[in-house]
Amino acid sequence: MLLSKAWASFEADKRIEGFSPQTLKAYLLQSLLLIDYFKDVEMELLDTNKLKEYLAKSGKHLKPASLAHRIRFMKSFFRWSHEEGYLSKKPTSKIKEPKVGKRIPKYLTEREIEHLRESCHSPMEKAIFEFMFSTGCRIGEVVALEKNHINWSNQSAIVRGKGDKEREVYFNTRCDIWLKRYIESRNDHNSAIFVIARQPHKMSVAQMRYIIKRISNRAEINKEIHPHQLRHSYATHLLNNGAPIEVIQSLMGHEKSETTKIYAQLSGRLRKEYYQKYF
Repeated sequence: MLLSKAWASFEADKRIEGFSPQTLKAYLLQSLLLIDYFKDVEMELLDTNKLKEYLAKSGKHLKPASLAHRIRFMKSFFRWSHEEGYLSKKPTSKIKEPKVGKRIPKYLTEREIEHLRESCHSPMEKAIFEFMFSTGCRIGEVVALEKNHINWSNQSAIVRGKGDKEREVYFNTRCDIWLKRYIESRNDHNSAIFVIARQPHKMSVAQMRYIIKRISNRAEINKEIHPHQLRHSYATHLLNNGAPIEVIQSLMGHEKSETTKIYAQLSGRLRKEYYQKYF
């Protein structure tokens, strides 16, 4: 089977399995790079040595984490192709991922959060910022939010996270106020919570990233700010205030507790309290 045809079938299968649009988009890029390098050849012509050569050449300037992502895609793609009967062997079975050190997430201090908060000018900016910080949602989860996903009486929302899994998240009173003010200020009937004002339609991830960037530029914080830092800051805030790891894991929608435990490394205040308590 040709690489392009195998990819089309693989993508369709993973879409049915509930892979997120973000994951499928990342996989599409990897498939295009693979096809660009080998051209649209028959899959049986690709053996372990050829795939290793591809990784060695294409991965020269990649960070270990990016190379590991490329290898994970290839392993998934070629394993699926073998299971479907398109390949007699799995050419990626002996290819190993590079060792990637655990990166401590970058988070914002309480002072930086306040600077960002003060730099939100419109009800829309305030609503986006407060929702992202008080729920810890991923940006993809925020842009997908619909009005009927909100439970106002419970100050909660149902979001769809990785693997198409739903979870309930909660927001505080400040967020509740700005969400309502923002929605009341709109004249459209679009079902999305966050929309682009001109010809109102659901906001994209790129558009929301731009809004966060615009807010951070006004705040003049001397570091690069990206939306995921609000999620990291949410987790750190919970940890610093004594929330158990299991609770944070559930609220953030982490599948593995190891992902959540990374935050314990950066919570200096809490570690100092434990030291003073137990030493």
